Amino acid sequence: MSKKQSGDYYQDRNNRNLDKISELLGELPYFCEDFFRGVEQRTSTLTRLNYAYDLRIFFDFLAKKKFRGKITDVRDFTFEHLDEVTDTDIEIFLSYLSRYEFGGKMLSCDERAKARKLSTVRSMFKYFFNKGLISVNNTAKVATPKLHEKEIIRLEGDEVSELLDTAELGSGISRHMEGYHARTKVRDAAILTLLLGTGIRVSELVGLNNDSIDFSANSFIVTRKGGNKAILYFSDEVADALAAYMEQKKNDPKIPQGEPALFLSLQYRRITVRAVENLVKKYAFLVTPLKHITPHKLRSTYGTALYRETGDIYIVADVLGHRDVNTTRKHYAAITEDNRKKVAGRVKLHREDEE
Repeated sequence: MSKKQSGDYYQDRNNRNLDKISELLGELPYFCEDFFRGVEQRTSTLTRLNYAYDLRIFFDFLAKKKFRGKITDVRDFTFEHLDEVTDTDIEIFLSYLSRYEFGGKMLSCDERAKARKLSTVRSMFKYFFNKGLISVNNTAKVATPKLHEKEIIRLEGDEVSELLDTAELGSGISRHMEGYHARTKVRDAAILTLLLGTGIRVSELVGLNNDSIDFSANSFIVTRKGGNKAILYFSDEVADALAAYMEQKKNDPKIPQGEPALFLSLQYRRITVRAVENLVKKYAFLVTPLKHITPHKLRSTYGTALYRETGDIYIVADVLGHRDVNTTRKHYAAITEDNRKKVAGRVKLHREDEE
């Protein structure tokens, strides 16, 4: 395989993003193509795809609100129109995003989504301003929406154990789901164990191939964000769950010969991100129905547990693939909380009695 087959999966995903970007550019002003070409070398295809979605909403807003009656087709925008966009217009845009209509649907953005869209618009205006194609960049005057810290949701130790037991034994599974569970329980247990035991992203998990796993070193090769590869290591618990699943696959004659994907759907194709999200949601609801558990929450669970075991934020950042340790610190509130607990009794208010 292996490197080639793994590379094929990510190349296919990359090509799909490029096709969608090309489609969206056909709905945007002509000059956006220049912007996308200009940022291509320093952005991923997924980032540019998000840019395209954000700009589609931004120009739709301008056509409806700023240039109402003057522009009926977003593709008719010119640089002269961009020069007319004021900082007040951008502020109105951010307010508009709280509740807006697009494509016949009513939508809304939270602070993080607003901040991302503002960042996209800023990037475009800055690019054209620096090239001398517009005379003013008023987006720089607009403050980024304040981001409120979201509560960190994760599983506690007993919930982790119960989640894995539920996947393995089917506890709480409805009767009409028992047959389905019997076919997927070994795979599902392996997926949950791998997520909880290594903290990898769901996109990284679905990209794994059979030959990605090295049981002699309890390690596997994962393709990180941006396409970089890393070798990660796993415990014997993870190894046992993976080995059980791979042994089951060996004895399944329905698996197409030469299929490289590690985790397969019941249709014997590479499992999708959505399918993994659904199975995590299904089992987690049986264990802790009041918590909205996703694969990313399992990543948070692992990151918090790893910090508690090591006390080293840099190790956690490295294992999770965070380029900036501040990203790790931001996502794992328990790190700060644990540090506060450690120092709670360090300052003495009364002197010890002297004998």
